[in-house]
Amino acid sequence: MPNIGDPRFEQAVILICAHDETHAMGLRLNEPQGDLSLGHLFDRLEIGAMPLHRDQRVLVGGPVETERGFVLHTDDCFDPTASLAIGGGLAVTATREVLLAMTDPATAPRRSVLALGYAGWGEGQLETELVENAWLAGEPEDDILFDADHETKWARAMARIGVDVVHLSGDIGRA
Repeated sequence: MPNIGDPRFEQAVILICAHDETHAMGLRLNEPQGDLSLGHLFDRLEIGAMPLHRDQRVLVGGPVETERGFVLHTDDCFDPTASLAIGGGLAVTATREVLLAMTDPATAPRRSVLALGYAGWGEGQLETELVENAWLAGEPEDDILFDADHETKWARAMARIGVDVVHLSGDIGRA
């Protein structure tokens, strides 16, 4: 929402990956990490093989643990010891093994995106922000989660929940 009050989350599209009574964790999916591509990151990490989608942009997942990579992917590539099932056919994995899987057509997830860092909330923080209308919530859509059109994701996500961004205001409860 326009009244978020934190430039790091201005027009952010975030998938909530984990949420319980003590915390919430999500990945921002519409802010590329400069010009950093998967191929360049794999070179820097000395993976030894190239990802299938070497030109795909690496994303800023959020302001927490920004040096750590999180791969959001379809659950056709799932490691029961390392992957977190999100539901809806999605999972998150933060291991070198998932990066290696992304180099081989036989093991790569059908769709994936890599984000550095994550967004985190403490106990009750996300719930409070939702009550204060800082965020709008909707169901995840694969094309918004995984496509490369980062500049329009926020507007498209808003349209999916019936919000015309032209009429959106950060003012609440005022006539």
